[in-house]
Amino acid sequence: MTDASLPRRSFLAAAATGIAGAAVAIAGAPAFAEAAASARSSNAAARGAAAVPAAAAIKLGVASYSLREFPLDKALVMMKALRTPYVNLKSVHMPYDKTPAELAAIRQTIETAGFQIVGGGTITFDKDTDADVEKYFAYAKNAGMPTIVCTMEHSILPRVEKYAKQYDIKVAIHNHGPEDKHFPSPYDVLKAVNGMDPRMGLCMDIGHATRAGANIVQAVLDAGPRLLDMHIKDLADGTARDSQVAVGEGKLPIPALFRALQKINFAGYVNLEYEINAKDPLPGMQVSFAYMRGVLAGMA
Repeated sequence: MTDASLPRRSFLAAAATGIAGAAVAIAGAPAFAEAAASARSSNAAARGAAAVPAAAAIKLGVASYSLREFPLDKALVMMKALRTPYVNLKSVHMPYDKTPAELAAIRQTIETAGFQIVGGGTITFDKDTDADVEKYFAYAKNAGMPTIVCTMEHSILPRVEKYAKQYDIKVAIHNHGPEDKHFPSPYDVLKAVNGMDPRMGLCMDIGHATRAGANIVQAVLDAGPRLLDMHIKDLADGTARDSQVAVGEGKLPIPALFRALQKINFAGYVNLEYEINAKDPLPGMQVSFAYMRGVLAGMA
């Protein structure tokens, strides 16, 4: 079996014992609540009834952009079905225009439901002024976001770094593939943040990175501590943006990617960004999580 692929039928056979608990009921499951509490206290990756083994401590989360067609209450129910407490919030679920009190209330709703907010975005810093940059850091602070996933023009980087220091919030610049004029590849981000504060780093979108010609496994190793966050997806054609499929059904080297993350002791989150089937994303998202958990079980 190569690093580049791990068919679902193979990992299901190999990891059947390790993921036997995955069939627990979803809605209101005590196992989910227990996993969420464990995540908040120890950052251990939760997998329903059982935590991911320490040797495979890669934390799988959800980018709520995957559920952009659904209001927050419905999105929370759907995320519970994925049995992970980690969520990176898009503004559709945590709107920019809310007051600090309103943001705190939304945060409480999310955390009461058993979720840990691990970041927000993608946010675009579009103006190089103190007011226009700081407003997003204030938003992130009030929303309980330790990391801002973002993009901007290169000229805005120094001002963003200033507020990253002031607010002690990590800034993970998202690469967006060949269409991106500023950061098409993870290496464009790494070059831009070289020498900057350690809170300035990369959110590697592995689909866009692949389309930009990057070897995503090597990019993880090259990024090291500058890799602050990851958006995971899969592509049937590594050159085609519209070829996204469920993770494990495409051509991206997920097992090798996870081993590289372990090698650098990646402390961030691997957030599923499922951009297809927007009206009915949950089945494909569940397939993606099952595959990723199978890979991790096989690595334990």
